[in-house]
Amino acid sequence: MTGNTIPGGTFTLAKDLTVSRMGYGAMQLAGPHVFGPPADRDAAIAVLREAVAIGVTHIDTSDYYGPFVTNEIIREALHPYPETLHLVTKVGALRDAEGGWPQALAPEQLRRAVHDNLDRLGLDALDVVNLRVGGVDTPTPGSLAEPFTVLAQLQQEGLIKHLGVSTVSAEQIREAQSITPIVCVQNFYNIANRRDDALIDSLAAQGIAYVPYFPLGGFTPLQSEELASVARRLGVSPVAVALAWLLQRSPNILLIPGTSSVAHLRENVAGGALTLSPQDLAELDAI
Repeated sequence: MTGNTIPGGTFTLAKDLTVSRMGYGAMQLAGPHVFGPPADRDAAIAVLREAVAIGVTHIDTSDYYGPFVTNEIIREALHPYPETLHLVTKVGALRDAEGGWPQALAPEQLRRAVHDNLDRLGLDALDVVNLRVGGVDTPTPGSLAEPFTVLAQLQQEGLIKHLGVSTVSAEQIREAQSITPIVCVQNFYNIANRRDDALIDSLAAQGIAYVPYFPLGGFTPLQSEELASVARRLGVSPVAVALAWLLQRSPNILLIPGTSSVAHLRENVAGGALTLSPQDLAELDAI
């Protein structure tokens, strides 16, 4: 498989930024609970190199994964980066000594986070920076104007090419857009958690990407007899079906499933090649 034939096709976020819809999420390259180093660093490097080899051009990461671990591994595995590869990172949180995820939205924290991502990834400018402002899987009410304005200023300084937002409401998206354009929204969404259905359609009409995290249900796989039944009928894994459903849900959906296994990476990518029939979709939509 080559970069020209990866299943799922591509999506153009901006005139200078086209990515494979099937991306890769680097969160699981860190240790347990996304904290500390991986048990097998060589395996983590192998997964990244295989992802690029099979045509993934969109890797999602953050300096607070580890912390610092995933970005250091990405640089070790892939730098100097292919021109076609685009790295998307997040800011707005930290890791504390207990492995928690406290918010870090103060201007000086955001500036430091952007510079840390640049330094550890070995870049002069970041392709996309997402501002994360909500909780684990739900938006937190309130204004994002102050932190998002800081990132807009860093964009003007040339350190960031494009901006996005994460774990946000439709109202917060509109507020961000009143400051500067965004190219993507990264929220919690999957076949069984569909509260963003209307938002996805609205973003598609604007040409803005929607990137679901936890597309397989979180840290534990989706448990659904309907999902398992469709998978058995098609002779594929439930993971492949869940990912294929997302790709068929809307053309602006980009996927970032994570794994620390080359075998699972290939299984995830195979989901992009699966076409679900109207009967399949009807069964799955009933979940």
